[in-house]
Amino acid sequence: MKEVDITAHIRELLFGHDCVILPGFGGFIGNYTPARIDKNSNTFYPPVKQISFNRNLNNNDGLLIGKVSASTGINYGDARNIIEQFVEDVSGKLSKGEKVVFDHIGSFTINHEGNIQFEPDREANYHLNSYGLSSFQIMPLEGYDARKKIIRYSEKEASVDTPIRKYLWRAAVIVPLVGVLIAVPFTTNLFKTRVESTNLNPLAAVEFDSNSRPKEAVKKETPVITQLQTSDSVNYVPVKQNNEEITSVTAEPVPSSGSYALITGSFQSEENASQLLRKLADEGYSPELIKGPNGFFRVCAIRCADLTEAVRKKDSISGKYSGTWISKIR
Repeated sequence: MKEVDITAHIRELLFGHDCVILPGFGGFIGNYTPARIDKNSNTFYPPVKQISFNRNLNNNDGLLIGKVSASTGINYGDARNIIEQFVEDVSGKLSKGEKVVFDHIGSFTINHEGNIQFEPDREANYHLNSYGLSSFQIMPLEGYDARKKIIRYSEKEASVDTPIRKYLWRAAVIVPLVGVLIAVPFTTNLFKTRVESTNLNPLAAVEFDSNSRPKEAVKKETPVITQLQTSDSVNYVPVKQNNEEITSVTAEPVPSSGSYALITGSFQSEENASQLLRKLADEGYSPELIKGPNGFFRVCAIRCADLTEAVRKKDSISGKYSGTWISKIR
């Protein structure tokens, strides 16, 4: 009969199966152990699949016989006979007290109680993912304590975190306060200046055109003239009424006829009125002095036949005499 190495087929099956049964003898079981570190010897071990033996698993499951038959090319019956002969030889050696060794699997002996005792090969590893890996030893660094580093890191983190919290707390107080200080001046009159003007000129006067028209119409046509006399000339500071836009246009002389007069000034002093009268005459106008109510002297620069023309002329002369207003002459 053809000689076959049964232990070689058992080893090959143990790489892909967790249990391989040798019919009539027992079963080989693979036990998985994860990677580990032996702190006493500072040794690192890869994950392993070590083999144990169970005498009670001796029924034929066809795995080993089928493997031998397929590998050697003999039929199933002959393969079974070869395995049975192998088991008889092993059992005979054990009964004589001999030690039987399955290469890279383990060794078998009979103990004092007559039972088969298995000792696995500690160097054998049937874990496929650990192929090529072996145990190794690394000595720890002297004077290096990971606990001290963790403590120092925690203290550093705490020392950095404390100032940040302090700044955040200050910002939480200061930012709203700054926002209030910025918003208050825009929403209240707290910082708005209040300027009141007064006129200390004793010659200043206000003239009102007293007629039968309504008060609203009188207010629209009656400007306020502030006159300040100096030794050389007369200055006029008019107050713009009803938000009228003043356009600077060169005035042109017109004949002194019509029912609407363009009044460029009103004075309590006839001498001051005469000065403005002469000035208008020098500029080409045909001015005239009109006696106003309450003893005022009005200086008329131009007379117009209708109100539309008066308004147009007023816009042209107001560029130089901004206090000019229109007065209807009866």
